[in-house]
Amino acid sequence: MFVYILKRIGAAILTLLLIMTITFFLMNAIPGSPFLTEKSTPEQIEMANAKYGLDKPLVVQLGNYIVSYCKGDLGTSLKMQEGTSVTDIIFHQGKFELSIRLGISALLLAIVIGIPLGCLAAYKRGSALDGFLRVITTVGIAIPTFVLATLLLVLFAVELKVLPTLSGSLQDFKSYIMPVISLSFYYMCYIAKLTRTSMLDAINQDYIRTARAKGVKTSSLVLKHALRNSLIPVITYLGPVMAGIITGSFVVESTFSIPGLGKYFVQSVLNRDYPVIMATTVVLSALVIIMNLFVDIAYKIVDPRITLSSREDE
Repeated sequence: MFVYILKRIGAAILTLLLIMTITFFLMNAIPGSPFLTEKSTPEQIEMANAKYGLDKPLVVQLGNYIVSYCKGDLGTSLKMQEGTSVTDIIFHQGKFELSIRLGISALLLAIVIGIPLGCLAAYKRGSALDGFLRVITTVGIAIPTFVLATLLLVLFAVELKVLPTLSGSLQDFKSYIMPVISLSFYYMCYIAKLTRTSMLDAINQDYIRTARAKGVKTSSLVLKHALRNSLIPVITYLGPVMAGIITGSFVVESTFSIPGLGKYFVQSVLNRDYPVIMATTVVLSALVIIMNLFVDIAYKIVDPRITLSSREDE
């Protein structure tokens, strides 16, 4: 296990370097300059480029980024908060914290509701309840997040006036309701469908028939035997979802005016704020890699038969 984790850390570092390189050259391939405005002159743009080192060759700029990151320096904002440390923008101004709070809440809701619904649909397969749940989950997967967010906003905030129109910094329970439901509904429905499919496959296995023949209670049969083995595909899906649902919420954040990292990342791209783009990309990529590592370890916990390295096979 320890050797496996070390190998994954090494692969993660190489992956981050590759992501940084691709992101750097892509954002510099777009014509224009972050300092280009209606009132800026060519001389002013050249001075700004020289101040922030953007007049140097691209390979040198990339090397400077990598060296700075190794020292823990994520650079300074060029435009959105000119002169402000990117580290302060992401971690000390609450943007990352807001996205984490919103994402974790949505993820927990998706898991807590999605898995039981999938189990219930599998157990009641072929019934009216199973058909109803399949329709709901299919509709939930088909509806775009921004459409659901808008519908909730119009219904509960504008028409019924029972929830706040703007969620802002998520200070109370009511401010969480619409953003969390909007962000989690797609994942909840997908997890429910995935759990149902995996559960049906597990229920039809020979060991389940044997346990049923021995008189094992239905609740124990479903929760202890079938569910545990059917969670492997769900855990596989949760790897990228954990990072995506936490950091990919810019649509929800924009709809409900939540000043999180997702919304700020989109703004940094539109404003060509290179250091902010690079830093947020690295942070989000690192989060995806870490979540996938946790998922691989969770495989071993759920099913001890799974091996994580060739050393264990021996």
